[in-house]
Amino acid sequence: MRILGITIPEEKRLEIGLTALFGVGRARACKVLKEVGVDIGKKPKDLSVDDENKIRKAIEEYKLEGDLKREISGNIKRLIDIKAYRGSRHSRHLPSRGQRTRTNARTLRGAKKTMGSGRKVATKK
Repeated sequence: MRILGITIPEEKRLEIGLTALFGVGRARACKVLKEVGVDIGKKPKDLSVDDENKIRKAIEEYKLEGDLKREISGNIKRLIDIKAYRGSRHSRHLPSRGQRTRTNARTLRGAKKTMGSGRKVATKK
């Protein structure tokens, strides 16, 4: 089963498999499946072609994948362009929602780099 060019895993339950699409989480997947009338626990390999088309049509109503990524990056670019505080945090790769950075913030800042003590080692004569 393919939706928006992404292959949905055949062995996983639909509720989980639909989260392979960028912009679809568990809540949206359940909402779409309930709206279409397909059992959440079914697997994509067990679906009829009619059910697949219903799911595809319901999911394509949302902004997903490339369009959503473009919108998000556009929003961040706008914040940077207007020199908003949040934009400056994005451009420096730091948390933009008030979290502490003295410790933690490893997801944004990357792996820890240990610094030396600042003293140079004296060479032997």
